[in-house]
Amino acid sequence: MPSRIAADLAELARLASDGGLDLRQVALRVKTDLLLATPSPSHEDMEAFRAMAEALVPVIDETTATILARKLANWPHAPREVLADLRARGGEVLAALISHGMPLGATEIEEIAAEGEDEARLALAGRHDLTGSASIALAGCNDIKIDAALAANAAAPLPHAALDLLLPRAVQRPALGASLLARSDLPVSELTPLFLQASLEKRLAMIDAAKAHEALAPSPRPTTLDGDQISGLVATALSDRQGAFAALAGAFGGDARLATAMANDPSRQLAALALIGCGASPEDATRFLIGLGDDAARSVERIFALVELMRSLQPAVARRLAQQIGGIAPRSSRPGTLQPAMDPSGTPARPGAERAPMRGIVQEVRRRLGGGSSD
Repeated sequence: MPSRIAADLAELARLASDGGLDLRQVALRVKTDLLLATPSPSHEDMEAFRAMAEALVPVIDETTATILARKLANWPHAPREVLADLRARGGEVLAALISHGMPLGATEIEEIAAEGEDEARLALAGRHDLTGSASIALAGCNDIKIDAALAANAAAPLPHAALDLLLPRAVQRPALGASLLARSDLPVSELTPLFLQASLEKRLAMIDAAKAHEALAPSPRPTTLDGDQISGLVATALSDRQGAFAALAGAFGGDARLATAMANDPSRQLAALALIGCGASPEDATRFLIGLGDDAARSVERIFALVELMRSLQPAVARRLAQQIGGIAPRSSRPGTLQPAMDPSGTPARPGAERAPMRGIVQEVRRRLGGGSSD
């Protein structure tokens, strides 16, 4: 007899002798363990077990029923009637059956996902045989534990509808965002709202995806800010940090949620993308970012990293990224029309020598840091 089963039986015997366990429950658990230890139980033994279990499963305590559910859920010889009786108890017992591999058809899975109890849905979220429809229904529950189990279940499909429900919550919950970013089955282009949480490698992949999308389906050209408007943003950053984020969000076409997202992003990448998306030059955008006077503004390394990011992006790409990170749906692409090859409205600018950051920016960074030099 396997040592695990022998230990279980010894514990049951002790409880029974101490009067701490109903002998009927002891007998049922002993019979279950003996059958599980038998490679090919006889028909007579199985019939006796079925009759015994059908009589006792409705009346045994929750703990015993849950233990039986865990043991019998994926046992190939488990009588269907006994599984049905355990399933009828619902709650923790049903959750144990689901999480331990009780056979379920696609229709049953989708019914539990749509109408099941919370415990059953949570157990279902970890199943490897989830259907796409079940994933959508579970994502629609808006439950922290179910979201976490679903995102961590790499075998579960996450259709667009499910991912669209999870992503806004993942932006607010870093653990959920990390689980989604860790999945290898999701195209990185679908995870751009998690840009600020992503690794450098994945952020670069998101940028490449946005560039490719713009090349194939260019976004409508937004109205860009003029010099006076940009100067106003820079002046506001120098005197009112929160007001500066609100003004930038409004100029970008966002609302208070975008302003809050920019304020809560200590990297200032979202603000940098929004500025370039509004038509600001990297030099003017850098003055805005320095004017905020926060930790990022006081770091030469971080400011130069933001300058590098801004100089690498065309306004349309920066705008697309900021829209997705900030939860603003990008406008529909222009209809596909033939553009002459040399039409400047439809082709990127000809490559030229990359300009070095303006000396004024370097001097301003050093001045804000107290006059220190860093090359």
